[in-house]
Amino acid sequence: MTPIKNLQVKPNFITQYKEGFPLLNGEFILDINMIKTEGTIVNIVDSKKKFIAKGYFGKQNKGLGWVLSYKENEKFDKEFFKDKIQTALAKREAFFSSSDTTAFRVLNGTGDDIGGLTIDYYDGFYCITWYSLGIYTFRDAIIEALKESTDYKGIYQKKRFADNGQYVEDKDFVCGEIAPEPLIVKENGVNFAIYLDDGPMVGVFLDQKDVRKTIRDIYAKGKTVLNTFSYTGVFSVYAALGGAKKTTSVDLANRSLPKTQEQFTVNNIDPNTQEIIVQDVFEYFKYAVRKNFKFDIVIADPPSFARSKKVTFSVSKDYTKLLEQLIAITNKNGMIIASTNYANLSIVRFKEFIDKAFKRMKCSYKIEEIYTLPKDFAVSDKFYEDDYLKVVFIRKFS
Repeated sequence: MTPIKNLQVKPNFITQYKEGFPLLNGEFILDINMIKTEGTIVNIVDSKKKFIAKGYFGKQNKGLGWVLSYKENEKFDKEFFKDKIQTALAKREAFFSSSDTTAFRVLNGTGDDIGGLTIDYYDGFYCITWYSLGIYTFRDAIIEALKESTDYKGIYQKKRFADNGQYVEDKDFVCGEIAPEPLIVKENGVNFAIYLDDGPMVGVFLDQKDVRKTIRDIYAKGKTVLNTFSYTGVFSVYAALGGAKKTTSVDLANRSLPKTQEQFTVNNIDPNTQEIIVQDVFEYFKYAVRKNFKFDIVIADPPSFARSKKVTFSVSKDYTKLLEQLIAITNKNGMIIASTNYANLSIVRFKEFIDKAFKRMKCSYKIEEIYTLPKDFAVSDKFYEDDYLKVVFIRKFS
């Protein structure tokens, strides 16, 4: 039987937990360090041992576990997780009925009341991501609940609970059919080639669907587009399908070249008509300035932290400088699409970065659109920290 431990909340934070705050935060709870075993079920109590909430202990980069219930006698068994999964699936009914989109998130952590867990859908295949050993201890119950709740073709998993939340190298296939390689899925009518058993990433980030659609439908026609930190080039594909005059994709990873070529090809676009460059993005900026290259649209969606041979980049420290480099190679009246998934950066602070960069470059600008997470990435109104995505469309005037 899984052990249950009582954890006493510090007086100043009792109200937060009573009102639905879901994270087991070591600064809010007394003696949390006495728990060593991942998956330990915990009752959160006040100084009089009165029950407040129930959850599990599981270390991840955000904290030390998650509240799952406000019922003292709740059992975290198959039926518990089945109820959560079926509720989450019902919220995405419109996505399931769409013929234009066959890849989306079906369960998003605290937004669907299971912190530490996400589940994505890829045309009949489901991919579970476990963010701690703690939630992974409920693996059998969760997988059985998913199997009983869906008409699945196959189920895959990603373990993200190595040091600092890194991917655990392992076979990702769980059960059912083995997915084709590549598996072709759709988003807003655009094809994606994805791989469910090829490391930590499948080939596309589903949280940018609304941003990509806007680029294709509103901004791309007749424009030259630079896509930096391009990964598999999906922003470029959307721009090309929207009638862009030319796309240029730049990423440091060697595999970005064949992966980007593949994404163009599955959308019936000849990759030879587009420019795909394997290079450190910051080195490319220097090259573009020397050559006096200018683009109508420049897209930047950098990782929160990255290190190459010559450059170390951190969103919190270096995004203003990155924006200055983007401004330098953007045409007058052009558009900069600046994105970050760094959860600890607020939209207010992000706007301050933008304003500082434009002032330093002595340019005027206007913010035309701001995007956060799409509807399938549900966010709890008690834990806004999970609403991590910030994408700002910035018009450069001079």
